[in-house]
Amino acid sequence: MNEVINDIQGSRFLLDVNGKEVYVLYAEDKETLDLYSTYTPPKLRGQGLAEKVVLAAFLYAKEKKLKVVASCWYVRKFLEKHTEFRSIVSQ
Repeated sequence: MNEVINDIQGSRFLLDVNGKEVYVLYAEDKETLDLYSTYTPPKLRGQGLAEKVVLAAFLYAKEKKLKVVASCWYVRKFLEKHTEFRSIVSQ
């Protein structure tokens, strides 16, 4: 399976699975990374693919010392499982 890439031009973290795209959309500024929408094609749901792209976004934010704005419901759900990232979430 392919790795998650940061599609800077498309403002999304993207995973290509046999030509189908799983992604989280973001808006970035100097201090924050707003994760505002995730998408997984219906036939690929339930495989942990959205978790992979959101994890990549959090690791990017941590590396760049950005606060994450969890606008998307899935990102908030991700944080319930991955409490280690709560310290970089914007309140």
